[in-house]
Amino acid sequence: MEVKELEVNKTLPYDPSLLAVNISLRQIEEIAMTVSQRCHVSGVNEIAWALRALMLTDLTTLAGDDTAANVRRLCLRACYPFEPQFFDKFFERALLSEIHTAAVCVYPARVKDAYQALQQYDKLDKVAIAAVATGFPTGQYGLQTRLQEISHAILSGATEIDIVINRQLALVGDWEGLYNEVVLMRSACGQRAHLKTILAIGELGTMENVYKAAMVCMLAGADFIKTSTGKEAVNATLPVGLVMIFAIQEFKRRTCQIVGLKPAGGVRTVRDAIAWMTLVNETLGMRWLRPERFRFGASGLLDDIEKVVREGVAKLEAQEAEKSKQAEPIVEQDVLETLCKDLRKTKEEK
Repeated sequence: MEVKELEVNKTLPYDPSLLAVNISLRQIEEIAMTVSQRCHVSGVNEIAWALRALMLTDLTTLAGDDTAANVRRLCLRACYPFEPQFFDKFFERALLSEIHTAAVCVYPARVKDAYQALQQYDKLDKVAIAAVATGFPTGQYGLQTRLQEISHAILSGATEIDIVINRQLALVGDWEGLYNEVVLMRSACGQRAHLKTILAIGELGTMENVYKAAMVCMLAGADFIKTSTGKEAVNATLPVGLVMIFAIQEFKRRTCQIVGLKPAGGVRTVRDAIAWMTLVNETLGMRWLRPERFRFGASGLLDDIEKVVREGVAKLEAQEAEKSKQAEPIVEQDVLETLCKDLRKTKEEK
């Protein structure tokens, strides 16, 4: 198995001054709601946004009854979400190779299955393999066991590790202890895998704790901060996302280091995804809506994306047929053309 060195974030010295914060929950909720509602899409726009959400998704299966067959089916959907001829009227077929999910996310025991499937589909260089680790979802394992799980996942073929933080350290305010643990996890990943740190925001108690946990993980060298395991009572919400974005912005201002964001749990529809992408676009900028900086962790989102895209394309085809009868030009192609340009650029860069 070929092991590639990746560009990863550096561990920075622990700096408690970065943890100083005072958050008004009411203001955060109002800002998040106002910002996320600024984007209203329909028609061609909705298709384009849905496809962008697809390409930002870590397609996930984390069930107790996962088998090799389940993982193979997951990888097939990740690599080929639509049949090749589906977009022929609206896309160059050569660009379809770029329409796939950002990653598949599985338990460490299923990483080898994912690796073999993606190898078979010749997509190892396009679809990343993410593995949840360190005693997911609770994190209630000994430190050495958690570190060994990271190593096992990487040796099996994982290129991204989604770790869960030790919530008890956060809840008692032992931020330096949490920092030290995540540093060891960053070291275990080395340059072989990107590190995503799951904060489990539903179990941290306060928005201040969310901000501090995010900052500690970023200081320790996280490449992404992630909202949730998807197993808590409260998962990804827009106000929590805004707090994490504020932490990312302040961390970048103070250290010049860029960290990505991954909402997970509760993002089930294209409308949910558009609200998140709007929030990110309005705060961090459009350049953040790339797999290197933003992901969705989801198991059911792809179902709604497929529904929205298929229904949208069917409407476009009906409109095209009607307008061809009237000899009128087709309109509303700007957004799809912009997406095509992005796909061409991605293909050229690769």
